[in-house]
Amino acid sequence: MRTRVKICGITRVEDIHAAVEAGADAIGLVFYAPSPRAVNVEQAKLLAEHIPPYISIVGLFVNADAEEIAQVLQQVPVDVLQLHGDETPEQCQQIAQRTGRRWYKALQVKPASDMVAEITSYQQSGASAVLLDAWHPELKGGTGLQFDWSKFPQTDFPLILAGGLHADNIQQAITVTQPYAVDVSGGVESAKGIKNQQLIQRFMQGVQGGSAK
Repeated sequence: MRTRVKICGITRVEDIHAAVEAGADAIGLVFYAPSPRAVNVEQAKLLAEHIPPYISIVGLFVNADAEEIAQVLQQVPVDVLQLHGDETPEQCQQIAQRTGRRWYKALQVKPASDMVAEITSYQQSGASAVLLDAWHPELKGGTGLQFDWSKFPQTDFPLILAGGLHADNIQQAITVTQPYAVDVSGGVESAKGIKNQQLIQRFMQGVQGGSAK
């Protein structure tokens, strides 16, 4: 099965077109104001108008409550929620019940973490997938750091690989981890929040090469 691709942190219409043309499966919109890739509701509505059918719109939220997320969803046609903060399994369930959306949880791979136990707890709470990202003591994703891919669990549950991925390492990353999907942001940028069409195309070529092995 080919590896799915989400391109996250898109802020410009031309980057939507570049991602779609290159074959991305999902577009990530960041609803977290401290992020340099954040969009407000009005920006997100405009971007969503350029995302065609069969490409998922993923809304990234960090420690937002259910009501706050629901208000965004009233105006932006988000398909899937990416909960990227310190949300507990119970909080994720509450958000899902309030919004009626599928969701997945982003977890940072810390040196001493029992990732299988953490993944299982969110899986049992209704997650559609779990995203594994590099750990940083202060930042919530988008760090450009990568973790030890040998710690990537092998499971039938959909796992998404993130953290420090770019065109030059994505083929190896997929070969080593065999993820359900990969998530890239800074690795296809010329500046924070500004995607580069050539880097997106090279990244997608690397995904195809890794998936073919």
